[in-house]
Amino acid sequence: MNTTTVAPLTIQDAELLIAEARRAAEAAGATVSVTVLDAGGHLLAFRRDDRAVPISGETSTLKAYTALQLNTPTADLVDAVQPGGLFHTLPTALDRPLLFIAGGVPVQRDGRLVGAVGVGGGTPDQDHGFAVTAVAALS
Repeated sequence: MNTTTVAPLTIQDAELLIAEARRAAEAAGATVSVTVLDAGGHLLAFRRDDRAVPISGETSTLKAYTALQLNTPTADLVDAVQPGGLFHTLPTALDRPLLFIAGGVPVQRDGRLVGAVGVGGGTPDQDHGFAVTAVAALS
């Protein structure tokens, strides 16, 4: 049996993801919360800017969880949950709800899912951009 080990996300990776997302948000004049989950959906790191809307923390976590569960950026799923979309009737038997708003991005290493980052507090398009910028910093 041929198995390939892929390094998991580390605390240092999570700190970099948060720092890059916050840097991008600050450059755009936005205040955000950022959540980083490991491949198992466990909270690896979280940062909420005190100036951000309080709900942004929960939003960033649900965006990260959705991106992780479906291994797809949440921005790519928005249309899928509209009436007639692929996930319009997606069951919600998971341990937390999915959130189909842009801002969640899966993190892959060597082609394997190792976690996800979620950003909340800006507009959906901004949050998506901040998350993408953060993930790109891991490359």
